[in-house]
Amino acid sequence: MTKHFVKGFILGSLTALGAVAGSVFAFKKTVIEPQEEYDNKIEENRRRANRKSHAAHQG
Repeated sequence: MTKHFVKGFILGSLTALGAVAGSVFAFKKTVIEPQEEYDNKIEENRRRANRKSHAAHQG
C-alpha cells in the first residue's frame, strides 16, 4: 500500500510540475515575448526619429 502511494505521489508531483512549467512557458510565449518585441520596435523608432531630428538641424 505504501509503495503504491509513494509511486502515485511522485507521479502526481511530476505531472503537476510539468503542468506548471508548461503554463509558464505558454504565458511567456503569448504575453511577454510579444510585449518585448513591441517595446524593442518602439525604441528603434525613437532612435531613428532622434537621428533624423538631429540631422535635419545640422547646419
